[in-house]
Amino acid sequence: MLATLTDSPFDDPNWVFEDKFDGFRMVAEIRGGRVSLYSRNGKIISHSYVEVAKALEGVKADAVIDGELVAIGKDGVSHFQLLQNALRHEAKLLYCVFDLMFVDGEDLRALPLIERKKRLKAILPRHKLIAFSSHRKGKGTKFFAEAELRHLEGIMAKRADSPYASGRRTADWLKVKTAQRQEVVIAGFTAPRRTRPFFGALVLAVREDDAWRYIGHVGTGFSHQALEGFTANS
Repeated sequence: MLATLTDSPFDDPNWVFEDKFDGFRMVAEIRGGRVSLYSRNGKIISHSYVEVAKALEGVKADAVIDGELVAIGKDGVSHFQLLQNALRHEAKLLYCVFDLMFVDGEDLRALPLIERKKRLKAILPRHKLIAFSSHRKGKGTKFFAEAELRHLEGIMAKRADSPYASGRRTADWLKVKTAQRQEVVIAGFTAPRRTRPFFGALVLAVREDDAWRYIGHVGTGFSHQALEGFTANS
């Protein structure tokens, strides 16, 4: 289940609000005490996060859990770049869990979000690598202001009675960012012009459903060293 980006926070008694983490989505499947970790696209990543998988062996039921793997820096805030292998030693890993799709063979996806979260909290072990994503009901505007003061990436707004829509982007879950940012992919580069060495501009694209969409070029702000380094590694 994926969230839709929206422009501004709001207040609504039928919605709950959670922290938005700067990490990556990870689904955990616990079966008979054995744990498998999956990325958002279904790739098995258990071998990369053995310590998190070990912590989840303490879950008190067979379950499929949704959450976000984050790395907490010295400032107490999650930073995506700290998840890179070279920086793991500088940060504390934390699996922030926020939804429960299955428990002991029972499909919970049609239940209201609030009920799923209640049942999730009940089966979680106490462990320093696992955190339950708590929420606040109704007061999204104030919650967003607090997120800005804490230098968080943003907040999540979720309809309290929403079912879990596997694999779909939905308006029942919204994300509100404290700073507007777009993740893009470098799809290629253009030839250099005039006296500029190495390359002209980077060609950028974003993923939309099953296709890539071109969004523009960027060619300024690169030092000679950066231009040379990019070309050498491309």
